[in-house]
Amino acid sequence: MSGPRLRLLPFAVADGPVNMAADETLLDAAAGGTATLRFYGWTEATISLGYFQEAAARRADPLLASLPYVRRPSGGEALVHHLEVTYALALPPGPPWQRRGVSWVYRFHVLLRDALATLGVRCDLCPADGEKRLGDFLCFLHHTPDDLLIGSSKVVGSAQRRPRGALMQHGGILLAQSPHTPQLPGIAGLSGRRLSVDDLSGAVSERLTEDLGWTVEPGAWSDAERRRIAELIETRYGTAAWNDKR
Repeated sequence: MSGPRLRLLPFAVADGPVNMAADETLLDAAAGGTATLRFYGWTEATISLGYFQEAAARRADPLLASLPYVRRPSGGEALVHHLEVTYALALPPGPPWQRRGVSWVYRFHVLLRDALATLGVRCDLCPADGEKRLGDFLCFLHHTPDDLLIGSSKVVGSAQRRPRGALMQHGGILLAQSPHTPQLPGIAGLSGRRLSVDDLSGAVSERLTEDLGWTVEPGAWSDAERRRIAELIETRYGTAAWNDKR
């Protein structure tokens, strides 16, 4: 008997408004019962601001001030999407997808830790008493419990949104050092391993199947989802009213 079915969308590269609209569309689909995972990239180095962050704060760093930016639907601090892979996981309410008292940041980061180990990269979860703030703007300079670390450097961080019992969790997997964030060495600099999207997607899918018993099936966006993405770009993520709202 097969386990719960998770749709795996193909890797795609897009700009900030498209990527954030796509993630919110996955949340809508999850509220309707469809579980989805996608890995994606960005057409150019882009800042995603946490929902509550001030857009003007990015100007304090001359390496970031000129980058395009988009406001996420989730909280947390800014990510610079460059030389990294972003993931989005969207899950319906209740079992078997969600269990009371079980953190999906912890759960998915354990899966990522174990997947990365199979690719020759050893990471550790930031301990409960390990919170550390090394900067005021960037997510990867704020170490919080269950973040993934290599030594003293953060390489995976995530944020969530949870309306109507559904969950959308997305985050960055820092593959290498970006010239925009030279203080963040990334997985390549810390481990000597250069990973591909196919490496990551395959290893994570294997862990979802073996550790959770889920059936991971390749899928595609529906026509209705594509229309919803276009609508959200026009009304939200492609607008100054949204991106500069704080």
